[in-house]
Amino acid sequence: MYFINEKRENRIESMAGMLANSVLLPQPSILLPVSSPRSSRSIRRTLVMVKASSAKPSDSVSVSTKSSADSAFTAPPGFKPPEPKRFAVKPGKLLDVLGAAIGVLLRLGTGVFVSGYSASFVSKNAIPADQYALRIGGITVKETSRLGLRPAKPIEIYEFEGCPFCRKVREMVTVLDLDILYYPCPRGSPNFRPMVTQMGGKQQFPYMVDPNTGVSMYESDGIIKYLSEKYGDGTVPLSLSLGPLTAITAAFAMLGRLGKGNLYTPAKLPPKPIVFWAYEGSPFCKLVREVLVELELPHIQRSCARGSPKRQELLTKAGHFQVPYLEDPNTGVNMFESAEIIEYLKQTYAA
Repeated sequence: MYFINEKRENRIESMAGMLANSVLLPQPSILLPVSSPRSSRSIRRTLVMVKASSAKPSDSVSVSTKSSADSAFTAPPGFKPPEPKRFAVKPGKLLDVLGAAIGVLLRLGTGVFVSGYSASFVSKNAIPADQYALRIGGITVKETSRLGLRPAKPIEIYEFEGCPFCRKVREMVTVLDLDILYYPCPRGSPNFRPMVTQMGGKQQFPYMVDPNTGVSMYESDGIIKYLSEKYGDGTVPLSLSLGPLTAITAAFAMLGRLGKGNLYTPAKLPPKPIVFWAYEGSPFCKLVREVLVELELPHIQRSCARGSPKRQELLTKAGHFQVPYLEDPNTGVNMFESAEIIEYLKQTYAA
């Protein structure tokens, strides 16, 4: 295990962090005990157990805690997953969707497309009906991308939605089409935020652990570079390479959802991480992620931006492609529709 600590990025992140905390997200300070990085292995064995890798990320990881590992979770009484409705917005939720979409515009679409994305028009019958393609009316578009090495086990990232530096890393994850095991660390949360202090020696986000290589590190730019070199072609998109401008625009991208995904809401921690099919550039996915983070629910995000081959995977699995899509191994619930997913998560896990 090694750590990256770059003084130059610290100065940049401090500037943008001041913007996010003083202008966008004023929050009280939280004091947590600090322990030696040497204790990280024992802590991780106590709170998080990563099993041998398997073909399905949802089968490879479980989460255990002293408080709720043995709790039985069931779907809300009378619950029935809704039918997917493409591009439908639930009444009263339009402003939420528009607010979540502001960040995509400010970040120039970063987090919408996979690396090497290309699109071409093809005839209506060129792609079978059971194969994914972008179909709008009578127009059919074939989308492709170029992917690098795929990690055998999900990379672990400790972060929270209201952090601009975390957003930068999530955008790079989308570009590389990586599956990530996210441990949400909203302010005031009791489980994974303290773990970061104990594992790395300081409370700073994002914090990445790659179980495939044994590498762990702080610093968003360092994480982005590492992921690009290990799981891409070494290229970092221009929108993530502009130094202070990247950090500042990532902070302003949160304006439309001011403070959301930032503070902990008391919740029951499930024994297994939720599987969440989504990508950073989708406003509908962002609304669900805010709640996943606020409830401190670990989740494996199966990134499926434009050009991702996992779009075909979801189509085959669910018979329909639409995101967000949630699979909850704790209750057996699988469902589309962001507004209904949010209601389900709050009813099932909020304390």
